[in-house]
Amino acid sequence: MHYFEALDPRFSKFIIPVCQLERLYSGTRWAEGPVYFADGRFLVFSDIPNNRMLKWDEQSGHVDIFRYPSNFSNGNTRDREGRLVSCEHGARRVTRTEYDGRITVLADNYRGKRLNSPNDVVVTSDGAVWFTDPLYGILTDYEGNKGESETGTRNVYRLDPANDELTVVVDDFDMPNGLAFSADEKTLYIADSGRSHGHDKPHHVRKFSVSGPGKLTSHGILAEIDPGIPDGIRLDIDENVWVAAGDGVHCYAPTGELLGKILVPEPVANICFGGPKLNRLFIAGSSSLYAIYLNTRAVRSK
Repeated sequence: MHYFEALDPRFSKFIIPVCQLERLYSGTRWAEGPVYFADGRFLVFSDIPNNRMLKWDEQSGHVDIFRYPSNFSNGNTRDREGRLVSCEHGARRVTRTEYDGRITVLADNYRGKRLNSPNDVVVTSDGAVWFTDPLYGILTDYEGNKGESETGTRNVYRLDPANDELTVVVDDFDMPNGLAFSADEKTLYIADSGRSHGHDKPHHVRKFSVSGPGKLTSHGILAEIDPGIPDGIRLDIDENVWVAAGDGVHCYAPTGELLGKILVPEPVANICFGGPKLNRLFIAGSSSLYAIYLNTRAVRSK
């Protein structure tokens, strides 16, 4: 099988001809939220409908239960102290796992109203926690607990590390999903996956400039994602934007041109770079965890 589809000559430099797409694990109902721990040589990822988080060991290749139940966890990241930060559909909150295993709740409401179901999260160099809050975890009991939206909105939030104040940074998304910053944190990309619940709804990645803490200016749509919907997003060292999509992973230049695709046998929910050299792209597909080595590396944030 050909795993790469080059649509622009610039994409060819990312391809290592001897490297293939590897299936590392199979048995999830909807794999999500991969996050790599370089200090432990392992990857943690979510299996939302099975209400668990799994741990893939890089040296042995074994997969074990990391956390069960997980409150239907979705997106995961690490903060600047290396602690795990997770979005929990079931408890409608964002949490941090402390070094001793205790769980600290970072955000579970906005102005007294419960969040919908936090989806994906990133921590910037100032310690701020940015996350998206669509409806997926409250639409059914399959990926969370069916319920009503108390806020009545689907926002992108920023949690200020200085005073724990939660603010809305964007409020005009249909279903805000994956998000990722440029290395200098002056550009933010956010996916809108509204088409998951209506063919005429958004299926694009939007681009914003960041002028200060929580201050965004929209620069419109970077790219329309087809087939499928955009989900998780990651950037490489050249600021190319890698997006989870219906047929695999799409790679876009910072200016919006589609450079190429990594074709995967099933829809992809999320991705992350990892490995000792951060040149291995881990791919959370529907039922499986995949990986492929690329001739590029993860973006280095400031």
